[in-house]
Amino acid sequence: MSEEEALVGVVLVSHSKEVAESVVRLAAGLAGGGRLTLLAAAGGDADGGLGTNAELITEAVRRVDRGAGVAVLADLGSAVLTVQALLAEGDELPPRTRLVDAPFVEGAVAAVVTASAGADLQAVADAAGDAYTFRKI
Repeated sequence: MSEEEALVGVVLVSHSKEVAESVVRLAAGLAGGGRLTLLAAAGGDADGGLGTNAELITEAVRRVDRGAGVAVLADLGSAVLTVQALLAEGDELPPRTRLVDAPFVEGAVAAVVTASAGADLQAVADAAGDAYTFRKI
């Protein structure tokens, strides 16, 4: 297995395709140079409108899965519920897929930076979740 194959993948699920893709670009840009984990956006409904789509999420997770696990961050209620439903199905997502409880933007940056450094799925989830503790004032 190559180094790239061993990295935890990250999927960002948003009600908006544009938001998901923008946060992917932001997180990738802030991760710096060097090795970057596999990262994908799953935003909006099947027609490009606002919403969530289970097929888009499933495709994105499978696209970044290299066997080390996939951390999924979601923005709002039904995005979270859709990922939870896919995980509950048991066979829709790769076995080491995990919904991470984290703020969407800050958590995405932390997850991508940590995954790109070669951390395991638990460390990626912890780093993303720790973003809740970053106070702005």
